Amino acid sequence: MNDQHHFKFSTGVLAYPLFFVLVIWFVFWLEVRFGFNFSKYGIYPQTLKGLRGVVFSPFIHGSIQHLYHNTIPLFVLSMALFYFYRPIAWKVLFFGIIVSGFLTWYIGRPSYHIGASGIIYLLVSFIFFKGVFAKYYRLIALSLLVVFLYGSMIWYALPLEEGVSWEGHLSGLIIGLLFALIFRRSIAKPKKYVWEQTDYNEADDPFLKHFDENGNFIEKANPEVEQEQPNINYTFKEKKD
Repeated sequence: MNDQHHFKFSTGVLAYPLFFVLVIWFVFWLEVRFGFNFSKYGIYPQTLKGLRGVVFSPFIHGSIQHLYHNTIPLFVLSMALFYFYRPIAWKVLFFGIIVSGFLTWYIGRPSYHIGASGIIYLLVSFIFFKGVFAKYYRLIALSLLVVFLYGSMIWYALPLEEGVSWEGHLSGLIIGLLFALIFRRSIAKPKKYVWEQTDYNEADDPFLKHFDENGNFIEKANPEVEQEQPNINYTFKEKKD
């Protein structure tokens, strides 16, 4: 598939990430406005009831600071996903939320795990590794940009800070790498030039015919242009006496 099919801006590139962010803020507003506490709907590892958090936990946040820190990277990374990987963007998001949620449920501590940070780590991991595996200069540039902006987040995938769901972060990183290996199709491929084709023959290349076997330019004399001889027509008139 060509670049135009992939790297083409559309309304969805902005609309889908914006909608996702607005839903998260709306859920938090409901908690504050009506005094709800949705934390109990988060992932509680290794319990049947805690499985509902696989779906609900990305929309639940414990504080305005927690929500704020997740909003900007979630919006930016999801925009990059829909712009550069549009054919597989929904698959990455949907299955990423489910699979990383199950992994958090399996390896997590006995506590409620909430927040969209697991999705953020999923997107960081997927975008970085997919760009490296694709070996396409645009996607590699995106990978380097992601590392520059969010590379320091890797430390929060380790149990260094109390009260942080490092299990959710680690699950997102692992699943992002896994998806980068699985989703090999429907991504942009580097453009192959004529000389990179398998059936390329140097002898038939009109450009290379201007060089000899040692790489020296072959000067060809300009062909002589034959001048067209003009046709002269004579008209004779008889002289009258």
